[in-house]
Amino acid sequence: MGRGSPFLLILLALGFFFATYNLVTMIMHNRARMHDNTDIEMWIDPIVEMPQHAKEPKKLKMPFHVALTATDAAYSKWQCRIMYYWYKKKKDLYGSDMGGFTRILHSGKPDDLMDEIPTFVVDPLPAGMDKGYVVLNRPYAFVQWLERANIEEEFILMAEPDHIFLGPLPNLAHGIHPAAFHFFYIKPAENEKIIRKYFPSENGPVTDVDPIGNSPVIIKKELLEKISPTWMNVSLSMKHDPETDKVFGWVLEMYAYAVASALHGVQHILRKDFMLQPPFDGDTRGKFILHYTYGNDFDLQGNLMYGKVGQWRFDKRSYLHGPPPKNLSLPPPGVPESVVTLIKLLNEATANIPNWDTQ
Repeated sequence: MGRGSPFLLILLALGFFFATYNLVTMIMHNRARMHDNTDIEMWIDPIVEMPQHAKEPKKLKMPFHVALTATDAAYSKWQCRIMYYWYKKKKDLYGSDMGGFTRILHSGKPDDLMDEIPTFVVDPLPAGMDKGYVVLNRPYAFVQWLERANIEEEFILMAEPDHIFLGPLPNLAHGIHPAAFHFFYIKPAENEKIIRKYFPSENGPVTDVDPIGNSPVIIKKELLEKISPTWMNVSLSMKHDPETDKVFGWVLEMYAYAVASALHGVQHILRKDFMLQPPFDGDTRGKFILHYTYGNDFDLQGNLMYGKVGQWRFDKRSYLHGPPPKNLSLPPPGVPESVVTLIKLLNEATANIPNWDTQ
């Protein structure tokens, strides 16, 4: 075998040196981009707070059961039908950990959706105990369901009728750390005087109470079994305390879940990408759930008219006594993308759900 030319060997060595240098430079440049907050949105970390070990990628599929509470009122029914439609569309897509589905019906008797949506009937609170605050039935419904139902999955997603799945939802929880959405209006520290009635100082700092509600939350079933009775009792205590009831108002049951979780030493991973709420969150990209709880009022130039009746509007409360019609008009140009997406998703569902106008 002939010997290689020394000059050729030097050229090869220099070639490898420059190739390696360029590769390392490229990697370092991209790493810098990932840590530059001014860079494109795809590099933004959607996690508000997460234990370091929980950031490791999961290797096993961990299905969760989708559960929502509902009444037999027309207002609840049409939202449940849309929610279940989009669950079925996204459940089996790549990346989904969605398992079974249950509508926990706390009206005490079956209704006409039993054959359409998997449903488990539970009792409402005794008459008068909720003091007209229907949401107070939610924790009691979960207590009954967890005690009596056969739930195969190890994890549970607590959802609501006015949730729409935007894509396949993975299991965002990590072991004993449930995943939750950070609600900007749940402020335990600013309401410490009230919180301390139910979470005494010996239990820990008020910051141990997460700024969350019970939904959306993905949580281990065994943890929810422990938390739910406490959640129910704290909710009732809060509702029957005039000061707490006045201060917390319609979000009282959300505070009750946050306090109950803290009493059991459970803290949640807070995910900004778990959910968005039009019209205030304008972009659906990278989000898992669309929550249409707020009214959407705009003028014909696409300007938000919050607190006023818009020239174009969609508000779920306009349909308390029956479902919205098919083929809702699209909003005017200039409104947030999330509002346009909401109307398109509603229109697709109502066009494909059988007997929509007769329910």
